[in-house]
Amino acid sequence: MVAFNKVILIGNLTRNPELRYTPSGTPVANFGLAVNRKFKQADEAKEEVCYIDIVVFGKQAEHCGQYLNKGDGAIIDGRLQQRRWETDDGQRRSKHEVIAQSVTFLPKKQGSSQDMGGAEDENQADHSYESGEYA
Repeated sequence: MVAFNKVILIGNLTRNPELRYTPSGTPVANFGLAVNRKFKQADEAKEEVCYIDIVVFGKQAEHCGQYLNKGDGAIIDGRLQQRRWETDDGQRRSKHEVIAQSVTFLPKKQGSSQDMGGAEDENQADHSYESGEYA
């Protein structure tokens, strides 16, 4: 049986990245991504939003924590993963999330509150980071 697990998403962060470190010192960043889909149904324009949790490891996680903020656009290239755990009271839980292999920062929107004087900061405008570290 052949398997293929690849996810490519373009959306906006729903919250600032939360950067933490594993006991072995590996940086890990978590953030939410909102992906919009516009479509027509019976001559009526509709929109649906999908909220996805993103996990990034390594140096790339540190860059996300440093340069990304809520509302910023990003392209996520990664794989889908399901986490399973049991709560303290014995209930089983599961959650799907995307483990990012690369994150591309989209240019900041001009006129936003984060944009100083209408010029983009070259360090934040458009970066793509690749990382070989995955848990």
